[in-house]
Amino acid sequence: MDTLAWMDAALQKAEESLREGEVPVGCLFVYNNEAIATGNNTVNETCNATRHAEINCIDQVLRFCKEKQLEHETVFRNLDVIVTVEPCIMCVSALLQLRVRSIVYGCANDRFGGCTSVLEVPNFYDPKITIQGNVKADEAMKLLKNFYKGTNPNAPESKVKKGRKSKGILLTDNN
Repeated sequence: MDTLAWMDAALQKAEESLREGEVPVGCLFVYNNEAIATGNNTVNETCNATRHAEINCIDQVLRFCKEKQLEHETVFRNLDVIVTVEPCIMCVSALLQLRVRSIVYGCANDRFGGCTSVLEVPNFYDPKITIQGNVKADEAMKLLKNFYKGTNPNAPESKVKKGRKSKGILLTDNN
């Protein structure tokens, strides 16, 4: 498997996400050396916090299996997941339950990472899976930094009320 070429394709999906105002994460599910699912985050578009790139790809694989009359369990066990950012705890859990063959990711996810950064989800399973990180991490991180430079127009407004005490701290416009 040409990991670097597949990661380049995932990075292109992440760039599409950035242009669409989504967190720039791109993902491919590769089966028999063919990308049978490509996805990006659609959290803002759908107003659904679970619509991560990996979850969107899982849905595509299920449709692929139905159309091709393939057993999804067999397909998932022979799938390689290429994703630009370390999958979150939710996504790693889903991928491990589906028993994918491998996960290759770009940059670490210090806020939600489920491979190693925040929680090592594989320790809760008996996975026979290969996980490799830091593949084109700089490119993936650059996209994330570009996204977070701006403001997310779909992010909820802060619920912190000004002029109110919170845990002994007076909250004002200056905090």
